Amino acid sequence: MNTMTQIGQPISRLEGKLKVTGAAKYSGEYKVPNLLYGYVVSSAITKGKIIKIHTESAEKIKGVVKIFTHLNRPGKAWFDMQYADMDAPPGASFRPLHNDEIKFNGQPIALVVAETFEAAREGASMIKVDYQETKFQTDLHSNLAAARDAKKGMATLLKPPPPKPTGDFEKAYAESDFKASGEFIHSTEHHNPMELFTTTTLYDGKGKLTIYDKTQGTINCQLYVGNVFGLHFKNVRVVSPFVGGAFGSGLRPQYQLFLSVMAALDLKRHVRVTLDRSQMFSFGHRPQTIQHTRFGATQEGKITALNHTSVAETSQFEDYTENVTNWSSMMYPADNTLFEQKLVSLDVNSPMDMRAPGGSTGLHAIEATMDEISYKLNIDPLELRLINYSTFNNAEKKPYSSKELKACYLQGAEKFGWYKRSPQPRSMSRGQKLVGYGMATGIWDAMQLPARAEAIITKDGKLHVKSAVTDIGVGTLTVMTQIAADEFGLNMEDVLFFYGDSKLPFAPIQGGSFTTATVGTAIVFASKALKKKLLKIAKTSNEAFKKAEIEEVTFKNGMMIYKDCSISFLEIINTNKDKPIRTTNFGYPHALKLRKYARAVHSASFVEVEVDQELGTIKVTRALTAVAAGRIINPKTARSQVLGGMVWSISKALMEETIMDAQLGKYINQSFAEYHIPVHADINELDVLFVQEDDKIINELGIKGVGEVGLVAMPPAIANAIYHATGKRINRFPIHFDELMES
Repeated sequence: MNTMTQIGQPISRLEGKLKVTGAAKYSGEYKVPNLLYGYVVSSAITKGKIIKIHTESAEKIKGVVKIFTHLNRPGKAWFDMQYADMDAPPGASFRPLHNDEIKFNGQPIALVVAETFEAAREGASMIKVDYQETKFQTDLHSNLAAARDAKKGMATLLKPPPPKPTGDFEKAYAESDFKASGEFIHSTEHHNPMELFTTTTLYDGKGKLTIYDKTQGTINCQLYVGNVFGLHFKNVRVVSPFVGGAFGSGLRPQYQLFLSVMAALDLKRHVRVTLDRSQMFSFGHRPQTIQHTRFGATQEGKITALNHTSVAETSQFEDYTENVTNWSSMMYPADNTLFEQKLVSLDVNSPMDMRAPGGSTGLHAIEATMDEISYKLNIDPLELRLINYSTFNNAEKKPYSSKELKACYLQGAEKFGWYKRSPQPRSMSRGQKLVGYGMATGIWDAMQLPARAEAIITKDGKLHVKSAVTDIGVGTLTVMTQIAADEFGLNMEDVLFFYGDSKLPFAPIQGGSFTTATVGTAIVFASKALKKKLLKIAKTSNEAFKKAEIEEVTFKNGMMIYKDCSISFLEIINTNKDKPIRTTNFGYPHALKLRKYARAVHSASFVEVEVDQELGTIKVTRALTAVAAGRIINPKTARSQVLGGMVWSISKALMEETIMDAQLGKYINQSFAEYHIPVHADINELDVLFVQEDDKIINELGIKGVGEVGLVAMPPAIANAIYHATGKRINRFPIHFDELMES
């Protein structure tokens, strides 16, 4: 047994002071002697071949050491990269500087390495390239005839294909008392974390590398570098303790990692490569997607028919896809269903997971269609969800391990004041502003993967816990320390959590809202094993513990307590000849138990908007998201996660969009000046409510992730609120004010 004191407490992030004071070092901030700097040259065309690269002028610049191109890249570099990245979709991963072929606009075609960053950048600006351009296709809408089934790209555990059809959808839909349908268009969005992608590779002179990289997976990058460059994994160490935003963009190794390592190995020097802001638009985007829905319902509001299809872009060399159409049958039981996902290969870089991939896209279509049905039925949108409420997952034909979504609806509606809403569109106003209320349901998978953790009682009686997991700014360091502290009944200051280093025990990439469940469970497993070791040693030195069973022992404040007797960790260490006591253990999901259940985290978002009657401008004046995510380890960091998703929801619904010029095959707003994201003035009253959910099935801690669920429900809630305010249903994201201006 142990005394729980830390879990559930709103503890501030342990690394917070380091970040706000500038003491935290990011991948491009390490002071390294004799460091070389690399600057990437990007392709100016979208598709074709390089005829000649003119490097003469660049080579004359003082400080330029070497210019790497496809013509002189080191020949020992490998080039079977498909299995070098644990997050790679099916296909052939992009190979930087592989040959003269151009696959997408902005593709890296050269690396200028110099003694200073300024010399490298100047050298890059001096390089001229002769191209042979060929015809390209970058527009999804004009290439829909080339759409093909997406199942090949959904062959992984984390991305299952849509559920198989059930019943007779077409017949059921035709015979439905009420119908709603729509086309939903989502523009491209690009990752724009504050920290630029940087890799600093240190070469030790003996073939060993220490790499500081912006990544969501230190071990994934270690495996990538080892496989790609033919290095023993033990000779590659990847370190990433602080990450200035990632949200999926750091799940895969980005090309600056490859270029930095390549140059360091070739020159036998330390090399740093940093991508500039415009180069951040050459990878890492949420794909443009077109969806269609058709829902049928009875007069009483029962959904009887569900049809959801999507077509999204991918690259010519990988089949990236995401779960877009899987969600509605997980939420609303219907006997007649038809779901399809298709892909169109375009001349772009592969899309990439972006916070709540597929969910934030698919839920918009689903929840806006449900909203439309509610108005046709003259049933309150919240009441329609309650009519179709189920604790059973129709897609998997399994009950949920826990589902407190109804509590999210009811508690959220009460706190938000939902029932003060006037039901009719355009019936609420404040002065010249139309006021609208909207709500929507959210869902995200509650996943867990295997991971390892090491737990150590040190010579001074402290607890050290180790895992290679990164902390991308979500509070991982803090919550893992809380979990470990409670396992041993310790105060937070008596626990040190070591993380963000590939030399530490295995952890998967940080994403998918599975990190706390994954690494937290590994810590529980390691702690249980370490407790048994401590008891075994205690039995050899303390007669009172001879007959003790581990279940009968309490751990508190550095002590083991059995009945009226106690022994300190320091005494046990002394018995162990002053040697630390350690154990490393795997944490894993209980597959046999879990296979009987569906697992998900649920939410409900409520939004109020104001729309200017003359200008059409939109303001989200207040919003609330209620979340059921099992046991909340840290309400403060969890709330911050959901709030961050709500801010991004405003961005997704109203602002964020990368615009492709189909004639140039190029994104034309590759800067923060023209890629619009919210500022402080755009954010008003946001609130988060966690409802109580006790899940004794899902894992040892009863926890679910909250990283993505804050983003899935609020965008459709915003769209639904705009409809309620104006009577206009806009199904294209982002929603532009000109579509709402009075004619």
